[in-house]
Amino acid sequence: MNKITIATRASDLALWQAYHVRDRIEAAYPNIKVELNKITSNGDKVLDKPLALIGGKGHFTKELEDEMLAGNADIAVHSLKDVPSYMPEGLELAAITTRQDQSDVFLSHTYESFHALPEGAVVGTTSLRRRMQLLSVRPDLKVKDLRGNVNTRLRKLAEGQYDAIILAYIGLDRLDLLKDIPFTEKLPLSVMIPPMGQAALGIQIKSKDEAIKKIVQEVLNDEDTFLCSKVERDFIGDIGAGCSAPVAVNATIDNGMISIKAMVGYPDGSKILEEKIAASVTSCQSLGIFMGERMRKVGALKILKEAETMAFKDGVPAERI
Repeated sequence: MNKITIATRASDLALWQAYHVRDRIEAAYPNIKVELNKITSNGDKVLDKPLALIGGKGHFTKELEDEMLAGNADIAVHSLKDVPSYMPEGLELAAITTRQDQSDVFLSHTYESFHALPEGAVVGTTSLRRRMQLLSVRPDLKVKDLRGNVNTRLRKLAEGQYDAIILAYIGLDRLDLLKDIPFTEKLPLSVMIPPMGQAALGIQIKSKDEAIKKIVQEVLNDEDTFLCSKVERDFIGDIGAGCSAPVAVNATIDNGMISIKAMVGYPDGSKILEEKIAASVTSCQSLGIFMGERMRKVGALKILKEAETMAFKDGVPAERI
C-alpha cells in the first residue's frame, strides 16, 4: 500500500482534523502518501433549519460514508459526536483518538461569565442538549438557534445578534479562535454534560479492509477513549436518540472503574431525568445498555418524544417552551 485517501468535510475544523490524522499516519508510515477527498455534507449545506429538521440521522457523515462505499476513500475522519450509533452495512468504526477537553465554553463580547448574564439575555446554541441544561439553571434566558460554521457563529456574536453563545471548547482551541473573544468561560462538566463522543475523532473504514484497520488502530486508536465511547454510544443506541436530541452522556475511567452519567429531558429544562452508574473496566461491556434500560424504565422514551414535539412545533425551534 502506498496511498490512503481520507474522506473529510470541507469545513475549517474538519480539515484540521483530517490533516491531523494524515500527519500521524504519514509519520508512522513514511512510504504511504495520504490524500484528502473534501466533501460538503448535507449538514453543511442546509443552514436555515435546525439540524433535527433536516431529516434522518448522520447530517455530517452520510456523504463521507457514500464516498467510502463507492471506492473513493479508504477512511473517513469524523467528529465522533456527529457519528450516529448505528453503522451502515459495510462500514465500521475502527479507531477513536484520545479524547481531549470535552468542555463547552461560554463566549461573549459583553458579559464576563454565564452567571453574569442579565435576565432575558439572548444565548445562541444549535444544541437541544445545551438548551436543556442552560435553561434548567437559568430559565430566564432567551435561547435562540445558532447555525453556520464556527467563523459564522463568532461573527454573529460580534455583530451583537446574541449576548453570548455556547460552543465546544475543543474546536475553538484547535483553530486558535479563543484569543479573539473578550470573555470566555469553560463550563464545568458538572454544569454542562457533553454529548456522546465530544472531543474525540472517529475513524471509519470499510469493514473488510484489514490492512487499513491495522494502520488506524496502531496509529490512531486510544483504548480508554474507545471503551468510554462504546459505553456512551451503546446508551444512545439503546434509547434510539439522534445526534440532535436533548440527551447528554459522559463516561469516564478512574482507578479501574468506568462511570457513566446520562441526562434526558425537555429542551426548556423543565423536566429532566438524570442517572449515574458505574462498573469495573473488566465487566463494563453492557454498561451503556444497562443505563439505557434504566432510563427507559423511568420514562426516557416518552420524554424524548414529547421533547421533539415541543422543540420543533410548527417547524421552528422554540426559544422558550
